[in-house]
Amino acid sequence: MGRGKLRIYLGAAPGVGKTYAMLSEGHRRVERGTDCVVGFVEHHGRPRTEVMLHGLEQTPRREVTYRDAVFTEMDVDGLLARKPTIALVDELAHTNVPGSRNAKRWQDIEELLKAGIDVISTVNIQHLESLGDVVEAITGVRQRETVPDEVVRRADQIELVDMSPQALRRRMAHGNVYQPDKVDAALSNYFRPGNLTALRELALLWVADRADEYLQQYRGEHNIRSTWQARERIVVGLTGGAEGRTLIRRAARIAAKGSGSEILAVYIARSDGLTAASPKELAVQRTLVEDLGGTFHHVIGDNVPDALLEFAKGVNATQIVLGSSRRKAWQYVFGPGVGATVARDSGPDLDVHIVTHEAVARGRGLPVVRSAARLGRNRIVAGWTVGVLLPGLLALVLTHIDTDPGIANEMLLFLSLTVGSALLGGLYPALASAALGSLLLNYYFAPPVHRFTISDPKNIVAIAVFFGVAVSVASVVDLAARRTHQAARLRAESEILSFLAGSVLRGETTLDALLERVRETFAMESVALLERESDVEPWVPAGSVGPDPVARPEDADVDMPIGDHMALALSGRVLPAEDRRVLGAFAAQAAVVLDRQRLVGEAEGARRMAEGNRIRTALLAAVSHDLRTPLASIKASVSSLRSDDVEWSEEDRAELLAGIEEGADRLDHLVGNLLDMSRLQTGTVTPLIREIDLDEVVPMALGGVPEGSVVLDVPEWLPMVAVDPGLLERAVANVVENAVKYSPGGEPVTVAASFLGDRVEVRVVDRGPGVPDEAKDTIFAPFQRHGDAPRGAGVGLGLAVARGFAEAMDGTLAAEDTPGGGLTMVLTLRAVRTAPAGPAAPGPAPAPEDVPLPPTAVRQKAGPQ
Repeated sequence: MGRGKLRIYLGAAPGVGKTYAMLSEGHRRVERGTDCVVGFVEHHGRPRTEVMLHGLEQTPRREVTYRDAVFTEMDVDGLLARKPTIALVDELAHTNVPGSRNAKRWQDIEELLKAGIDVISTVNIQHLESLGDVVEAITGVRQRETVPDEVVRRADQIELVDMSPQALRRRMAHGNVYQPDKVDAALSNYFRPGNLTALRELALLWVADRADEYLQQYRGEHNIRSTWQARERIVVGLTGGAEGRTLIRRAARIAAKGSGSEILAVYIARSDGLTAASPKELAVQRTLVEDLGGTFHHVIGDNVPDALLEFAKGVNATQIVLGSSRRKAWQYVFGPGVGATVARDSGPDLDVHIVTHEAVARGRGLPVVRSAARLGRNRIVAGWTVGVLLPGLLALVLTHIDTDPGIANEMLLFLSLTVGSALLGGLYPALASAALGSLLLNYYFAPPVHRFTISDPKNIVAIAVFFGVAVSVASVVDLAARRTHQAARLRAESEILSFLAGSVLRGETTLDALLERVRETFAMESVALLERESDVEPWVPAGSVGPDPVARPEDADVDMPIGDHMALALSGRVLPAEDRRVLGAFAAQAAVVLDRQRLVGEAEGARRMAEGNRIRTALLAAVSHDLRTPLASIKASVSSLRSDDVEWSEEDRAELLAGIEEGADRLDHLVGNLLDMSRLQTGTVTPLIREIDLDEVVPMALGGVPEGSVVLDVPEWLPMVAVDPGLLERAVANVVENAVKYSPGGEPVTVAASFLGDRVEVRVVDRGPGVPDEAKDTIFAPFQRHGDAPRGAGVGLGLAVARGFAEAMDGTLAAEDTPGGGLTMVLTLRAVRTAPAGPAAPGPAPAPEDVPLPPTAVRQKAGPQ
């Protein structure tokens, strides 16, 4: 059975029409005869969306009971049994009610896809996990429901449902999105024009990046090497010189002219030693390009123009920015230079910008001689020309001049040509030049001339010495060139390895980033890190980059073993032997990065296990007394009531029953806190956030304290808060009970609420002994009781649970000193709209004895609820 296909309608904000578009697509599919059903769609009271549900089959929802309330969720089992061709499932990022089959709706959808059912779903850009911080910075609202980016990226189709901010605000003003009583608050807060414009840009850019990924995949699958100018990608060629900063800034200005442009700075380390890059300068330039939003790439290439063009075409670049040559005029005899070569070979789809800078024509030093193994065809031809043709021409010139320079000077002239041929063409042209020069000296200049005989023994020795010196000089020059080439290559390798080691040690490189660096450095199509448990087990990829990575080392063009059961496999071309040393270092680092990632995961698991053991140890130590005390009281009271030896009066029986009830309440409170702390420790607290007024929740939290022990002040003009009512009630109850416990007799605890900016504060003020500054954080740790709290005062979980619940609702709980003595607990919650102007400027509620409360504030005694 094949996997189903996922299609997602992506929007920038609620109300742009994602659900409407999904239902319209459902109607089109039904009209074409496709078996399409509605798995779950929430119309939120929008009449036009509700109308679109008519005519579509809707599968019954499953009811889930949670905290004495009934909720409905998608019936995954029902859909799997019904097995339609297409299921319409709204709100991809939705969090299911606790007790559901899966925690998140995208996990439900994954089950449908595995069963071969195609799914059409919806999601807003603010629900993508990677954009949570960005959206919060823009709107001031933290999204609690998120979906991993990879889930959306894996979708077979992503369609953007776009709408201008002005049109969306008009739609809201007409009542097509929210109920009329919520429109004004929404338009003045989350749906401000600036917020909507920023969210729209986020959505457009995110979809553009996904389209770019699909384009790169298509080009790789079809082996398309020509440039497709779908978006501007600007490659900056760096040499390691100071002019690189100028080039990067110029490229940034070019990129700023077009939205979505991308900058890629690349330094090509030449293995022939013709460049001498400063590592310090390269580090500065890397920081600069990253600060400007670009990326830095380090590549090895023997031919700089070819490597630069190969890199540019590989990333589908549209422009290349290069600096004007630093060569002096006479140095152009060695070639046209990188800029001219790149401009000539770039082709019609790749623009090349040559940027002037301060180091133009100031020279770059004499070129270093390369060994013949790395010489181009032109240099070899030049070496043979100097070594073979010029000696004949020199002999012709010397035989036609009137002055005889002498055989010693003639030998030096021929020796200079031999050295020149060694510099240009390497060893073999120099040997040929030495042999030809000896013959020419013998024939034209050693008596008897024009004969290959020598009458003077001194000339025989001179010519023999000439030949030996010429061969020796050619050998030394060639050896020096080889050593220079090796040193240059080692320098290039050391730069790569230094960069690699530094990034790994700083923790900047993930496994995928390291494999991508390998692919770029060696110009490969794909790289995979493979491992297996034993020699007979199949290979399993631990990580891979590039299209179509190999599944076995023997299928790769290059494989580098790492130990007995791990290998780095590269596809694209066969590497020369000298490159395997650097590849081996990359492979070793890849194994280190993989081990480190796994060790980090194991360390996190060990940390959680150690924390769990600590909690269990503290639990056993803390509850050994606190559980037995109420149990002993209950046991004694029950035994007394059952005793036949004593006849109890009605008052005595009532007192014993009251003791049983009090002990049971203590046990219930203790067990409830233990269960809540367990949920917090395991991360299973899933708040159901909704908008609610504080005066609907806070009074209900005061039912567990004695009558008259609390003064409540919750102004009517406070804005609504986005909370889970159940969690908020438990958090406030724990804080208030703790305050009442430590408040001296006759001093009531004050519970006051106020509004500050976009937050609502609930302040619980007591007049107890207070807490020193160094203990204000430790009192929120589990099983911590400050000072000389009696054993019967609890196990120290109330404040820990309260803070955990507050943070789960995107709030905070902190302790402050009460002016005049005591402790104030400040519970901060997120407001969902701006409060209207109250009778007094809203602010933190003061202690009751310091500043009087506003005259219109609601003050009441908290009694049994």
